Parts: sequence; C-alpha cells; structure tokens
Amino acid sequence: MKFVLLFGPQAVGKMTIGHHLEEITELKLFHNHMTIELICPFFDFGTPSFNRLVNLFRNEMFKEMAQSQLSGVIFTYVWAFDQQEDWNFINNTCKIFEESGAEIFFVELEAEMEERRIRNQTPHRLAHKPTKRNVEFSDHEVVHSLDQFRLHSYEGEIQQKNYIKINNTHLQPEEVAQIIKETFAL
Repeated sequence: MKFVLLFGPQAVGKMTIGHHLEEITELKLFHNHMTIELICPFFDFGTPSFNRLVNLFRNEMFKEMAQSQLSGVIFTYVWAFDQQEDWNFINNTCKIFEESGAEIFFVELEAEMEERRIRNQTPHRLAHKPTKRNVEFSDHEVVHSLDQFRLHSYEGEIQQKNYIKINNTHLQPEEVAQIIKETFAL
C-alpha cells in the first residue's frame, strides 16, 4: 500500500495532477472535494456539522483503504501550516496508513498566483467541484487565503522521508504526474 499526499494551496492543480497520476499508476484518487461536495448540500462549509461529517467520512475511508487490497491512494489537501488542527489531521491520517504498513509520500505543489487564478476556472475543476462554480467567490478565496493562512512549507519543515516540492506553474499536469511517478517509483 502506498499513500500519496498531494498538498498545496487552492487551484494549484492537486486534483488534476491526481487524476493523471491515477491514470499512470495503480493508485486510486480520493480528492478532498469528494467529501466536501457530499456534505455541502446539507451543511454549510466550516460549520460544526460540516467539519464533523467531513472528518468522519475521510477517516472511515482512510481506515478502509489502509486495510484493503488497493495498491495505494492519492489524497489531495490544502494544508495550512500555521494551523495545529491541520498538522493533527495529516499526522493522524499518516498514522492510519503507517499502522497498516503503507509507504507514505508527500508531494507539495506550488504555482504563481496568476496561474492559480486561471486554473481556478478550468472546466475540469468546475466539473468536479460544484462548490467552486461561483468563480467570483472562489477567486476571492484563492487570492485572500494567503492573507489568512500559511499554505507553503518552510525549508526543512517537512520531515517526511519521501518528500518533493514541485513548482508546477509552467508544467502540464501530465508532466507533474510523471515526475511524481518516477521520483517515487510508483
């Protein structure tokens, strides 16, 4: 079992790269919006009920996946490095997979703001993430989330053995997926 965590700020390309990585490996993509989109029609983003249910579904999926015969899982996440709850989530998620003997791989993505704003409006993103279809609101989130949270790691902050950071501003998602596959021999 392999657990690949693709993380970075909104609209950096995590889900799209995850889809391409899924196509060229035996790994299955579980992007973070799969649970968000499930809960949002019933409970507003960020409310206690929303947070509880998203975390519950994710944790139960992780437990089942870790015990399954799957070759591996790709999970996408916007990690706020200045929020202890995000560190706790990452540590708990990795622990679930590690306890089942999985190899853990961290891939941090970064891209320039203008490119992220363009990606925020792509048909692929909007097709898979209905909550992002209010592009004006979503664009505001992309731009201003950096005022609220630290969405990139500091040099040396990530201690994971299998870790790479990729600036994919000028790379196609297929290229990035291939880099990840080759780097970690997936």
